[in-house]
Amino acid sequence: MVKILSTSTINHIAFIGNYEPRQCGIATFTTDLCESISSYYPETSCIAIPVNDVVEGYDYPSRVRFELQEKDIDTYLTAADFLNIYDVDVVCLQFEYGIFGGKAGRHIIPLLRELRMPVVTTLHTILKNPDPDQLSVLQEIASLSERLIVMSEKGRQFLEEIYKVPPEKIDMIHHGIPDIPFVDPSFNKDLFGVEGKTVILSFGLLSSSKGIETVISALPEIIKYRPETVYMVVGATHPHVIQNEGETYRLSLQRLAKQKGVEKNVIFYNRFVTIDELIEFIGAADIYITPYLNEAQITSGTLAYTMGAGKAVISTPYWYAEELLAEGRGVITPFKDSDALAKQVINLLDNEAERHAMRKRAYLFGRKMIWSEVAQKYMESFERARSERRHFIPAASKFTHKDKHLRELPPIKLDHFIILTDDTGIFQHALFTVPNYAHGYTTDDNARALLVANLLEQLGIKTVKDLTYRYLAFLGYAFNDQTGRFRNFMDYQRRWLEDTGSEDSLGRSLLALGTWLRHSNTAVQSNTAGWLYEQTLPAILATTSPRAWAFSLIGIYEYLQKFAGDRRANNVRDELAQRIFTLYKQNSSKKWRWFEQELSYCNPVLSQALILSGVSMKDKKMLKAGIDSLTWLANLQHSKEGYFVPIGSNGFYKRGGECARFDQQPVEAQAMISASIAAFDATGDPKWKEEAFNAFEWFLGNNDLNLMIYDPITGGCRDGLHPDRVNENQGSESTLAYLQALLELRLFNQSQLLLEATTS
Repeated sequence: MVKILSTSTINHIAFIGNYEPRQCGIATFTTDLCESISSYYPETSCIAIPVNDVVEGYDYPSRVRFELQEKDIDTYLTAADFLNIYDVDVVCLQFEYGIFGGKAGRHIIPLLRELRMPVVTTLHTILKNPDPDQLSVLQEIASLSERLIVMSEKGRQFLEEIYKVPPEKIDMIHHGIPDIPFVDPSFNKDLFGVEGKTVILSFGLLSSSKGIETVISALPEIIKYRPETVYMVVGATHPHVIQNEGETYRLSLQRLAKQKGVEKNVIFYNRFVTIDELIEFIGAADIYITPYLNEAQITSGTLAYTMGAGKAVISTPYWYAEELLAEGRGVITPFKDSDALAKQVINLLDNEAERHAMRKRAYLFGRKMIWSEVAQKYMESFERARSERRHFIPAASKFTHKDKHLRELPPIKLDHFIILTDDTGIFQHALFTVPNYAHGYTTDDNARALLVANLLEQLGIKTVKDLTYRYLAFLGYAFNDQTGRFRNFMDYQRRWLEDTGSEDSLGRSLLALGTWLRHSNTAVQSNTAGWLYEQTLPAILATTSPRAWAFSLIGIYEYLQKFAGDRRANNVRDELAQRIFTLYKQNSSKKWRWFEQELSYCNPVLSQALILSGVSMKDKKMLKAGIDSLTWLANLQHSKEGYFVPIGSNGFYKRGGECARFDQQPVEAQAMISASIAAFDATGDPKWKEEAFNAFEWFLGNNDLNLMIYDPITGGCRDGLHPDRVNENQGSESTLAYLQALLELRLFNQSQLLLEATTS
């Protein structure tokens, strides 16, 4: 029965690396790790993204959801899109230079750059003397990973000293091993027809670096002492060796055994064995030998398996063996020294008490390496990667803030805006990037869409002109002449779900209509907008929401720029502005310069409304209150590093309480941009120009998690910033907030260029 370790906050993990049935050590490790975490944490969904070294791929299990083609970089970029869409919480990369395409495996880097979730990378090779390509690739992978996992302290040392990785970013987790029972070697020998014999074992994919010839050369001396000794060499020749050299190495070993007169004592099992078969082979061994030829081996799965099974182990002094076999857990013998190897084998066979004490020390040490323990350590690392992500911002994607680029803005991309709109209007929500029919439409969002359409018209962009009829028609249909207000929620069947919508939906509609009436040159649409504005403006006086008042005041300001003589609009403005100004005088103090006892959503609109009203009413005190409150809010919404941090919607900020950091919403950045532009226009103070662009950079990744909120592929905007990731849904509110911010800044840039041209 599988032991359930615990639950985890991580719902989806993707493992990138070779995967069985591909035959290599990385495939075995990745498969074992993925399956172990899936078994011990059944509430966590695990998927695998393997790398194919052959065009036809492999007959993978259902856990494999996407396949990389080693040399095809396009598949790496597509895989990044797949992982982002799949809403993966953590990616666990198994990195080895030779399994990914490009120089030193460089093809994996574009994939990592595009990922929107934390990456935890297990390093299977860490070179002491890397060439320039190997050094740069590993350093970049380190910078793009939230955490790095090494399987030895030597690996940790190399990362810190050679690759300059911060030590706090590194986790040391042992190579996982199956939980093999501590059994007498005689128990399994009959399975292989070697009952009564002394069995020496080496296993793993065969290649010339494994040093099997050293053991064969030592056999004549060993056989003099123990004639019944057999040496079992278990494992197929490495597939890449087969491709390039065929079975040359294995044949050379067979010839060597014949030359030494020990061919009857050497048994080759030339196939890739399953884990169950491997456990049986290990169980039959009296001594296990890893005779590798050089020190540059930072880990070895075969050594981990056998030591953890409580075998007597002899190894050459490669890095991992020296560390794992320390403190009497095994024996070290020099490289390529068959005489020394023979002496060590004979000594262990001659000293049974010493051999069994070594076995026990190895087995007890191996308890911390079994997969249940390793799976738990990995999950702890994954959790740290999520919770500490903001402290380890990938260097390759750090947001650069240069004055000369400050006012450069992304191109206007309307694809998602158009996709969200059907014959009725704009949908309220999206499931990732697809409109969510189940949530229908709102007047709130169609008012926002009308405002964005008008901003596009001001910029001379008429590609969505037909859509504006739908948004305006939606507002017309939303108007309830029985209440003088707008309905708000409509289902997909075009049925209203209420008779009277929220006060905010009324305020937003008046904002959009007032702006439209100022700037639109389409007479037919203006007639409709004018009629709606006239019918609904009086209703705002009966509302109690300060934000509804503020939205309306911004719209009234726009309207009065064209229709300054409208007495009713002026009277409504004066009344609403005084209400907000009174709130400020009643609630503000030296340390709390705000209109209420709590900061909640769309906070800057209150300051913006007072600034615009102060300007239009020529009321200096009102204007000052608007500027002072916005200054206080701007300072509050700055990180220590200076980037924009809006009030989080998960708790907001009550006076005397703690300010919520998350979830951060796109409308907050947009509201700050609009208010800052209004403050700049009113005062000419350049700090408000900087404030507006600083808030916009939040969309582009200058935020707590260094993640893009805007999606340049779709042109949409993600629905917010969680403590550990972005919300991948791209609904109307977020997309329209981004577009409004972008378009207002483009208009602002135009006005600044025009001003410079006329004054130069």
